Amino acid sequence: MESCSTALPKQTLKSHPKAAPKRLLSLDILRGITIAGMILVNNPGTWGSIYAPLEHAAWNGLTPTDLVFPFFMFIMGISTYFSLRKYQFTFSWAALWKIVRRSAVILLIGWAIAWFALSLRGIANPEVSFFDAVTNFSNIRILGVLPRLALCYGASAILAICFKERTIGWITAGILVVYSVILVLGHGFEFSDRNIISIIDHRVLGANHMYADTIDGVTLKFDPEGFISTLPSIAHCLIGFLCGAMIVRTKDNEKRAFNLFIIGAILTMAGFLLSYGLPINKKVWSPTFVFTTCGLASTLLALLIWVIDIKGKQSWCRFFEVFGINPLFLYVLSAVLGILFSFIKLPIGDSMVSIHTIIYKYMLLPVCADNKTLASLFYAIVFVLINWCAGVPLYKKKIYIKI
Repeated sequence: MESCSTALPKQTLKSHPKAAPKRLLSLDILRGITIAGMILVNNPGTWGSIYAPLEHAAWNGLTPTDLVFPFFMFIMGISTYFSLRKYQFTFSWAALWKIVRRSAVILLIGWAIAWFALSLRGIANPEVSFFDAVTNFSNIRILGVLPRLALCYGASAILAICFKERTIGWITAGILVVYSVILVLGHGFEFSDRNIISIIDHRVLGANHMYADTIDGVTLKFDPEGFISTLPSIAHCLIGFLCGAMIVRTKDNEKRAFNLFIIGAILTMAGFLLSYGLPINKKVWSPTFVFTTCGLASTLLALLIWVIDIKGKQSWCRFFEVFGINPLFLYVLSAVLGILFSFIKLPIGDSMVSIHTIIYKYMLLPVCADNKTLASLFYAIVFVLINWCAGVPLYKKKIYIKI
């Protein structure tokens, strides 16, 4: 999660006149692309009118939107390898404390954002008292994007300081095999109340603390970042970790790019071939989803290394570098701003209208000739730019907000 995690030992860098001397810039850029993408797809002008590529797959399948979160998970695995090098991948109380502390902070931030949104909804309801609104913990969503990042980082980092690299490879394979069996035997690819993923999450989390989804007219409390589906997400992060090990050991950027391309091709092909028996499904984080998205992330990273770190074509990517060096801060900022834009209201004529509505309905919709889908996209782009502007001063002053 740290921006400085892209720093590589000097002996591993290729001696190329255009290559960054101390950083693998391509990794920052890929991280920035994924954060910008996550902000874009999470903040449309209206959820009722969205272009198909900017929506998640309803159930089985894959869209571009389904790639951004797993790409970030893959990058987090690589960064975890970089950040743990100073501990020599051996257990120590200092290393354990750092891992636990960082995981706890990310988890608490995720819970704080969920509480903040829930509290504001209660405060906006005149029938709910302020005290009841801010103490409504019985309906807060326990898991989500940030809690999943916290759990996966914590688990993968602890495994990294407790086991050797080869053992981690076997652990990763074991997790995915066991999870595949659970899905096949437990109706894991059915969107129904007999799905083992849903059953376990209901018992562990409770229905009031889960995300509600509607597919083909059926509404069910089914959390896409649930408890049991965190298992393959840990494996997902560990695959990134193993790729990070390869990146550090490889001394030449061209060799790095080649190896990542081969890894990406193998994983992507494996994901698509196995999808005939284990469908690609983000909501259950199926093993084929892990393979396919890790493969595509590895391939894209290989391409970026070739373009940015080998060919030195870097001017086009500065926009994404702003997001890449402070990813967690800007993602959290976007979540807070998204909540505030929906609840802060300003006078428009005789009505009080939210900032979100002012920008989308009164500013962008007329410009787009009442094309709701186009205006919704423009709102998302504007929202990304607002967060980018907040990150620019940090980027220029080389301020890295770390946990």
